[in-house]
Order: sequence, then C-alpha cells, then structure tokens
Amino acid sequence: MTRRKIIGLTLTVCIFNLIGLAAGNTEGAGTVQDPNGAIRKVRLVLVGDSTVTDKQGWGLGFKRFLTDRAECINTARGGRSSKSFINEGLWTEALALKGDYYLIQFGHNDEPNKGDRTTDPNTTYREFMTKYIDETRAIGAKPILVTSIVRRQWDKSGNGKINSSLIPYVEAVKKLAKEKNVPLVDLHASSKQLCEQLGKEKCWEFSPVKDNNEFDNTHLNAKGSVMFAQLVVEELVKVAPELKPCFRSEPAADANTPAKVPAGSAQ
Repeated sequence: MTRRKIIGLTLTVCIFNLIGLAAGNTEGAGTVQDPNGAIRKVRLVLVGDSTVTDKQGWGLGFKRFLTDRAECINTARGGRSSKSFINEGLWTEALALKGDYYLIQFGHNDEPNKGDRTTDPNTTYREFMTKYIDETRAIGAKPILVTSIVRRQWDKSGNGKINSSLIPYVEAVKKLAKEKNVPLVDLHASSKQLCEQLGKEKCWEFSPVKDNNEFDNTHLNAKGSVMFAQLVVEELVKVAPELKPCFRSEPAADANTPAKVPAGSAQ
C-alpha cells in the first residue's frame, strides 16, 4: 500500500470516528450516566422557601416544562431561610438525593424581623449561601443560584413601580455567583419587570387570596406558578445551555406526565 493510500485511509477513519463521537454526544445531550454506565434522566433538585414550593411557588409550574429527559424533586419548604433550612437538616436530606443540578433560592425569610431565621445579607446570609454552593459541588453536582422572586410591594404613590425589600439579598447572591463562578438565574429582576409591565390589578390574577380576602402579594396560584416558572426556565437554559433538551417551550398539561422531546428538536 502506497504512503498516499495509507494517509488517505487514516484520514477516512478519523473522520468516521469524529462523526460517530458527535452523534453520540447529540444522543446523550440532556442525560447523564450512572456509575454502571447506564443512561438516566437528569435530576434537578429545587431548594428554597415557600415561593419555590409546588403549592405556593413556581415549583409545580417548573415541572410542567420538563421533557422526559429530566426529573425534578422539590425539597423547598415554606417559612425557611438559608439558615433554618440547613439547621433543620433539610439541606442534608436534599444532598442525599444525589441530584445533578441544585437550584437554590432563599431570601424572603432571611429578611429582618424573622426571628431566628433572619440572616444578614453581607455576612451570615453570604456564609450560608456559600455552604450550599460548596457542598453541592462536593457531591459532584452543579449549583445554580436563583435570586428571590419579587414581592409585589407597590409604591404608594401609584406610579406602578415596586419597591422591593429584597434588594440587599439579591445583590448578595449576584455578587456571590460572580465570585464563585456559579450560574445565576436573576428571577428577582425578571419577575419585577413582568409585574410592573402587567400592573397591580393584572397581578391579582396570579395572586392567591388570603383568609381576610386580601391578595397575597408574595406567593403564587396555579396560573402564577407557570408564569414565573417560565421566567426561570428561559434564563436557566441560557446560563446552563446543556439543559436545553430537558425543557420544552410550552408547559405540559400535567406536571406528572412531562412531554417528550419533539423529533428534530435542538440538542
């Protein structure tokens, strides 16, 4: 065999190997391998307070955007702060789930006047959020920080603007994400923008009604869960593009039966 033929054959083999490798990567996008080499769903774990839960937050809506390439376990618990979630052992339980990605959102119950749950945005809050990041990475998972969904605290002047009391905690999370090189979903900014765009009365459509017949300007009803989950998903696939195959553009009718990835969809 001549030298030219040998070189040509070698190049051909290399090209076919590269094509096969690319095809394999495409098929595996949005999936992970377990220790035995078997392909399984990507496991997403939600960690946070009531505004992340399935009942009062964006958690259930988030699940409705999943494709069959991912599963979501929501460990968020109402009334918890970054401090109390850890102190009560809830974080240890979340880590034991061995998720691949942990979406972490705290702030509402870290604010002043929350008793033992309160943290300082520049010291203790930062320390607890750092613990979430470091311990997520320690189990080989990827942390993703989510800034707190905005409280609908409308300016009393009637100018249609929201004066958010969560700003110090939001800024602390953004700074920490940058320093620790953690993907950030700025839900506070996107939810504030959406609420101000809709206006106070339109926001009542996705606000639960409290026992005193007043609107709850912190939590979400079923409609709001989907609306704000979409904000999370849209930003999540930008900061973690490898997760794009795990989400669909429109919510499924039932969060318990996630839709399959359409044929020919982006991988």
